[in-house]
Amino acid sequence: MALYTVAFILAFLHLANFTPLFLPEEEYHFKQWMLQYNKVYDLEEYYHRLDIFTRHKRRIDYHNAGKHTFSMGLNQFSDMSFAEFRKTFLLTEPQNCSATKGSHISSHGPYPGSVDWREKGNYVSPVKYQGHCGSCWTFSTTGCLESVTAIATGKLPLLSEQQLVDCAQDFNNHGCMGLYDEKGMVDAVARLNPVSFGYEVTDDFLHYKDGVYSSTTCKNTTDNVNHAVLAVGYGEKNSTPYWIVKNSWGTNWGMDGYFLIERGRNMCGLAACSSYPLPPV
Repeated sequence: MALYTVAFILAFLHLANFTPLFLPEEEYHFKQWMLQYNKVYDLEEYYHRLDIFTRHKRRIDYHNAGKHTFSMGLNQFSDMSFAEFRKTFLLTEPQNCSATKGSHISSHGPYPGSVDWREKGNYVSPVKYQGHCGSCWTFSTTGCLESVTAIATGKLPLLSEQQLVDCAQDFNNHGCMGLYDEKGMVDAVARLNPVSFGYEVTDDFLHYKDGVYSSTTCKNTTDNVNHAVLAVGYGEKNSTPYWIVKNSWGTNWGMDGYFLIERGRNMCGLAACSSYPLPPV
């Protein structure tokens, strides 16, 4: 009898590894999400991804039921654990943010209450998708160079991220390995500083949907920076100042590929690792 009981428990535990606890409506949502994003799995992978998806959706629903400055939602990454996402899409080593400490140019104001370069004309290129490659630094770099060229010349070029991935190793950048040496990229692009932010992505940001992102868990020092993006403006919503930021995760993520993040508090370290372009004179 004891042997039978042990065998039953072992069989149950084995089954539990492949059959996570979920409600029928949760599996229905997962199948609808699979159709939306053309996902196909074998049986074992199906239950593994269903488990991850269910955990994400429960967290999203819990967050959205509370009072926050931003909302969360399902997206193309909802079947990935944050560890998988970090390994595939984010920077993997501490970043060199030395250009942030360089010389800066500022005016004495007055400053407009809000700026959005997307609304000023053809100055911002379309949102792109970096794919399964830790090359976010190339998209923030090309994005800023495209925009500063458009502002200076009236013509918006489309530059090649692949060229930086392939050819920037001499400037201490490691392609898809994701090392972003800010000083090296300044030299690599003829001393036009990237108009980019580096900041720390945490697991709640992965499912950002809209609103002004703010976090009490992300760090604000350069050693935690793991992603590079492009600021295209700023504003204020419900008394919360924000940056308008272009991401490189495609238009299915966030607000058509963009997000708002709280301004004035070095949120997630973005003010500690930022630089901006100066057109040639």
